Amino acid sequence: MTTIAQSTEVLPAGTWKADPAHSRVEFAVDYLGGTFRGAFAPFEAQLEVAEDGEAFLTGVAPAESVRVQDENLEAHLLSPEFFDSERTPELTFRSTSVRTHGDAIEIDGELTVRGSAHPVHLTGTVRPPIGAYGQQRIGLSVQTTVDRTAFGLNWNAPLDDGTPALANDVLLTAELFLVKE
Repeated sequence: MTTIAQSTEVLPAGTWKADPAHSRVEFAVDYLGGTFRGAFAPFEAQLEVAEDGEAFLTGVAPAESVRVQDENLEAHLLSPEFFDSERTPELTFRSTSVRTHGDAIEIDGELTVRGSAHPVHLTGTVRPPIGAYGQQRIGLSVQTTVDRTAFGLNWNAPLDDGTPALANDVLLTAELFLVKE
């Protein structure tokens, strides 16, 4: 009896762009004993995969695309105390290395916020390509934690006991549904 193994390329060659209707970029940070959450919408992300398998992921979000539950808080996030959107209107990411191991993915890259660039390491999963509605799609879910103060996001306020209201560690997550061009 012969067994034939079928191999599926997890990241097939081509240019893949984020489908904005099905993709998300979000953040979460501990605040006042709870978790403060927000997102960026719209944003753009693109994955380029060469024939040799080398991959390159980029992303850009206008600072003004930050979305939270309260417009007043959005305005505070756009102010010089946070994203300083007038002087630094974009947040960007560019990968330096993309590695897959089965459905696991690791991406090293550089995140730029407020004009300050720092290396980041993202981990997550990738779903193999599927055909849907006449297009090839892949799913990519990644996350990382960054220290917001490294990017100049230093605002804080002491609570009654003197502890800071806002944590420094911010969890960044991206759920990307990428469509082949």
